[in-house]
Amino acid sequence: MTQPFELPHFYMPHPARLNPHVDEARAHSTEWAREMGMLEGSGVWEQADLDAHDYGLLCAYTHPDCDGPALSLITDWYVWVFFFDDHFLEMYKRSQDRAAGKAHLDRLPLFMPLDLATPVPEPENPVEAGLADLWARTVPSMSEGWRRRFAVATEHLLNESMWELSNINEGRIANPVEYIEMRRKVGGAPWSAGLVEYATAEVPASVAGSRPLRVLMETFSDAVHLRNDLFSYQREVEEEGENSNGVLVVETFFGCTTQEAADIVNDVLTSRLHQFEHTAFTEVPALALEKGLRPDEVAAVAAYTKGLQDWQSGGHEWHLRSSRYMNENAARGGNPWPGFTGLGTSGTDVRALLASAGAERLRSYTHVPYQKVGPARIPDIRMPFPLELSPHLDTSRRNLTDWVTRTGILAEGVWDADKLRAYDLPLCAAGLDPDATPEALDLSSQWLAWGTYGDDYYPLVYGHRRDLAAARLTTARLSDCMPVDGGEPPVPVNAMERALIDLWARTTAEMTPAARRTLKDAINVMTESWVWELSNQLQNRIPDPVDYLEMRRATFGSDLTLSLCRLGHGPAIPPEVYRSGPVRSLENAAMDFACLLNDVFSYQKEIEFEGEIHNAILVVQNFFGCDYPTGLGIVHDLMSQRMRQFEHVVEHELPILYDDFQLTQEARAAMETYVADLRNWLSGILNWHREVDRYKDAWLSRRAHGFLPDRPPAVPVPALG
Repeated sequence: MTQPFELPHFYMPHPARLNPHVDEARAHSTEWAREMGMLEGSGVWEQADLDAHDYGLLCAYTHPDCDGPALSLITDWYVWVFFFDDHFLEMYKRSQDRAAGKAHLDRLPLFMPLDLATPVPEPENPVEAGLADLWARTVPSMSEGWRRRFAVATEHLLNESMWELSNINEGRIANPVEYIEMRRKVGGAPWSAGLVEYATAEVPASVAGSRPLRVLMETFSDAVHLRNDLFSYQREVEEEGENSNGVLVVETFFGCTTQEAADIVNDVLTSRLHQFEHTAFTEVPALALEKGLRPDEVAAVAAYTKGLQDWQSGGHEWHLRSSRYMNENAARGGNPWPGFTGLGTSGTDVRALLASAGAERLRSYTHVPYQKVGPARIPDIRMPFPLELSPHLDTSRRNLTDWVTRTGILAEGVWDADKLRAYDLPLCAAGLDPDATPEALDLSSQWLAWGTYGDDYYPLVYGHRRDLAAARLTTARLSDCMPVDGGEPPVPVNAMERALIDLWARTTAEMTPAARRTLKDAINVMTESWVWELSNQLQNRIPDPVDYLEMRRATFGSDLTLSLCRLGHGPAIPPEVYRSGPVRSLENAAMDFACLLNDVFSYQKEIEFEGEIHNAILVVQNFFGCDYPTGLGIVHDLMSQRMRQFEHVVEHELPILYDDFQLTQEARAAMETYVADLRNWLSGILNWHREVDRYKDAWLSRRAHGFLPDRPPAVPVPALG
């Protein structure tokens, strides 16, 4: 069969190595698969299928340093996960039997108890038998924290198969952002990262949930999945009718040829590997210092990082050799270093690696700030939801002026009365919550003012002085201003702290400690993202596109505003509903639309007047090497896709979710109210951007965007302790 495209050059800086226990793992996994009922008689695999796929070789490449028993156990896990995938295809995807597929998936978590003393059901099929056996053999040597993380990753991998099945039923192809997010879950690479910990070293609990460790896992996942998509396009799309493939997603989004889509996917793959390296070399060492990791803990993180690199190289080598994938001419160009042979050289063209990857990496650091780009070009933005405004708007405007004056926000050289008027944040609040009481509208306006002020303050004060240490100290103190247990906050040393202490006390007075923790976490995510922006600013580094989009939700304060949206719905909506895939998909689509909308309106303000690098249009321009109109067109298309996804989730996925969770009528009504709140959130944000002076050329040209005349703020030096 003719290949649908020529495989591109792959960036692969680390050569693959082969574990010497490969034959032991092959023999063991074959016997184990037969014992679990996965071979003859299963209706899915025969012995010839398992031999051809050669998962022993996959694991020997991806885990080159572990001992024989560990390699055999890991290989059994991969035999199980690939069997699960093929079994789900044969039993449920081909028949499109959603009800039976869900019933199958609902039983599987029962075979992964955190406490091994908990009894498990009697297995009814090879998937259940294999999972029960593997869990019992694996978890005794791992901590409870690892067990919990690995169980969640396994459940995501299993449950998001329903997302793929639903898309097949509807003939729907995901948009690029949705696809990256969902592929991490259904593709299994976070699950693979858990097995890397098993094979190398378990990461310390104190940093397991940190941004640097999360980014290592996510960049690893994205690169693994996109590489797999390139090699499996022919089998999945042309032979199996699958529509969950990155090449197909890009081909559909851009309306380009399959070859062009494959090349774009490979560029994203390369960018994710660059992000992995950047994180490992810059953010992980800083995290180790910040958290005071012991030498053995630093060594564990280093071993885990190296294990993820080994997996990338080994997984690539296996794709070149497995009969499961399209891999003809994958070693295009041959070995560029005659006389040098060995594992890993077959798939790497070093000349192409140095020429293209080096140029792409360098381009991210060479942006020239303050270029003339305005006025901003605003496309026709579709907004299917009507705008409503609170009748208390004018009163809230007056009250906000009093509040920012009282807290000192207008006295630090960053904002003055003219800026406050031009930003008109009560107009935004009035659209977000048109039914708010006067007191609630004031509180919402003040939260928006505080978040916007902080977002302006960090780059202007700490970026101007290149003082990352002071920014980190400020961020830590802001977190201390939000006591969860009702304790006393620190004595404020600046307007941000004074305002936050006031907002926190008034907002959380009637909250439970758990609700306070959720809100505090949302605010911490936002303030810590400002430090991430500042770090990029000091390096003059335009972010990787995927990292940018995901961090943009934090820098925009989306988690904070959504947390405030949820406050009014009480216990009617169970927490697990908020954590479900459809609701997170709904929220992420809304957040991305709003964030990209902001980038469209703020392009001139940020690029021309502020020397900013955190703007989606600039990120797209840098990644594709295109001009402003082209970059704007791509961002606008992505905005439109995210809005359509929001509507799709509401129409198609939420009704199924309500049935799956057997929600009461009260909970369903509360969810419908929450959806209405999100619609108001979207229409209110668009109206605010269209109306305020903050983004308009005439106002921008009149106002300098440095410090106010003769009033550069002093960097606060808070007392330690």
